[in-house]
Amino acid sequence: MKDCLFCKMISGEIPVNKVYEDADMIIIRDIDPKAKNHFLCIPKSHFKLLAEMNDEQSEMVKKCLKKIPELSELLELSGGYRLVINQGDDAGQSVFHLHIHILSGQKMGWTPA
Repeated sequence: MKDCLFCKMISGEIPVNKVYEDADMIIIRDIDPKAKNHFLCIPKSHFKLLAEMNDEQSEMVKKCLKKIPELSELLELSGGYRLVINQGDDAGQSVFHLHIHILSGQKMGWTPA
């Protein structure tokens, strides 16, 4: 997607410090952390919502979800972690390229909207 911030990061058009990268995803630190450790796992295929993904993109998300616990040491997940996928404006999605927030490093409570 031409104007997508995350697509530009994936392509290298916008330089970013990648914590992890493979054929399906990149993982970066969030610039506005909501926990001691806050990473973003960004699939390399552009789509906004889970409801919009095709079969190939669904497999990519599956690979992302399987890879995150494999990177436990790198992402400092040993004490537990939270995954969040915001879907749309009301959920707080600010970049319209599906991404998974990975939060860890502290006790987290539940704060409903």
